[in-house]
Amino acid sequence: MTGTSSSYRLAWMSDMTSIRRDMLAGIVVALALIPEAIGFSIIAGVDPRVGLYASVVIAMVIALLGGRPGMISAATAAVAVLVTPLVREHGVQYLFAATILMGLIQAVAGLLRLDLLMQFVSRSVITGFVNALAILIFLAQLPQLTNVGWQTYAMVASGLGIIYLFPRLTKAVPSPLISILVLTMASVGLGLPVHTVGDMGRLPEGLPSFALPQVPLTLETLGIILPYSVTMAAVGLLESLLTAQIVDDMTDTDSDKRRECLGQGGANIVSALFGGMGGCAMIGQSVINVTSGGRGRLSTFMAGAFLLFLLSVLEPWVGQVPMPALVAVMIMVSIGTFSWNSIPNLRHHPPSSSVVMLVTVAVVVATRDLSLGVLSGVLLSGIFFAGKVQRMFAVERILSQDGDHATYRVSGQIFFASVIRFTRAFQEEQGRSSVTIDVSAAHFWDISAVGALDKIVARLRRDVRAVQIIGYNKASEDLVDRFALHDKTGVQTGSVPH
Repeated sequence: MTGTSSSYRLAWMSDMTSIRRDMLAGIVVALALIPEAIGFSIIAGVDPRVGLYASVVIAMVIALLGGRPGMISAATAAVAVLVTPLVREHGVQYLFAATILMGLIQAVAGLLRLDLLMQFVSRSVITGFVNALAILIFLAQLPQLTNVGWQTYAMVASGLGIIYLFPRLTKAVPSPLISILVLTMASVGLGLPVHTVGDMGRLPEGLPSFALPQVPLTLETLGIILPYSVTMAAVGLLESLLTAQIVDDMTDTDSDKRRECLGQGGANIVSALFGGMGGCAMIGQSVINVTSGGRGRLSTFMAGAFLLFLLSVLEPWVGQVPMPALVAVMIMVSIGTFSWNSIPNLRHHPPSSSVVMLVTVAVVVATRDLSLGVLSGVLLSGIFFAGKVQRMFAVERILSQDGDHATYRVSGQIFFASVIRFTRAFQEEQGRSSVTIDVSAAHFWDISAVGALDKIVARLRRDVRAVQIIGYNKASEDLVDRFALHDKTGVQTGSVPH
């Protein structure tokens, strides 16, 4: 317990240098969250305050409860697109109720250790997920780069120049923060005709307030919100756990995925109680945080706290931040997020891995649905894996010297994908007195394998008087004992005598 509490304290502040870096990184993230939260509110069909308050609350709560220090969670497009029909048909109060139920489902998922399902997501799927997000982040900036004057392009280019060149002078202050400050002063001072944060929507005035959703507590209400809550919970956890894995890799540290599930649930519940929508981890803002030096929980908490300060105290100034400054930061994120090594690796990695990665990217970009893309990649990985394993078996046929007895030596993995080839490997044995099937080097995995063995034994017994199976391992024997239909007389276990 002492070690756990000590590591938790270190995740907040290990030394003065880390505190300074976390606070500055949090400020950068807070500025980048504003247009995103407003945009996601528009997607969901709600007032901008709903998305902004959600980002404030989720970031601050997940800093306390989450399992991945340095990862940013807030209102996200992945959740916003799911609730549009709910808001349109039933109103924002039902959104708050659905978000509370979403959080409860995520907390239960954490208690049930559903985070362990991440073990079935291959590296190829994660790479495809990362690349697809990088592409989507870049595509999301295009509306700010179309039908605009040359001043916008000049500011974006200048912002990228500052972001990449300023670290050569000093890394004490995050270069994205310097870029935003310099371009804001230039825009205001010169009166440049560019879009600003204020053009995205009206910023809220004052602090969020606590309130329970104003919906009837009936089974009818539950029937309305449950489908949305389940979908939001699944998508939110999927994106959060994948983003946590990416941040793990970027920082070369580990995280508590179970605690992250519980934390995401708690953050969404509190968000809804303070007038916010649901959210989850954000890979773009997490990359901004990490590349700006943010590693601890303080950086995540600072992102939410400084965003609240901006909205409640500096609202008139925040509205004047030029969008090209934030577009430059997000383009930097897109470039930094994309796995550029995956392009030359297409020639060096196994074709199946490359196909999984490309399909994941294509589905996510085409549908804008992260969960559907990851599901496609996982399903395809499973198919390729099954296809590979189903070839990992062999059947050798050996005849006795007098030709009266045939022995089949089976080795490898027998399961649903290999049963057809397994069945075809046995020949007709008419005219022989007995057949022995040696499975000491094989493993039977499922009832499909047992059914195939039943079929083989039944067919051989029509041709010969005695069919003997020897060499089952313990797991295969238990499976056969439970599900096989053939008579087990003569079946032996253990090693075959030589």
